[in-house]
Amino acid sequence: MFRGDVTGREFIAFWLKGDVVVADMNVNVWDVTDAVKGLIRSAAQIDPALLTDPSVPLESLVTSRVQQATC
Repeated sequence: MFRGDVTGREFIAFWLKGDVVVADMNVNVWDVTDAVKGLIRSAAQIDPALLTDPSVPLESLVTSRVQQATC
């Protein structure tokens, strides 16, 4: 699963188990390490459509999942 421009070599590749992010690889995308680590560590189910949508900040996926878990 990819987020970004694969042909332009600016993307993040995600590996999922079900809907849970278990690994990633950044290719020329900067300043996403903390957000992706948060996704992986949360072990939360993430909507793949949101994960691949570059208009959705990765941080918001982590924040929304953490908030749901604590409610």
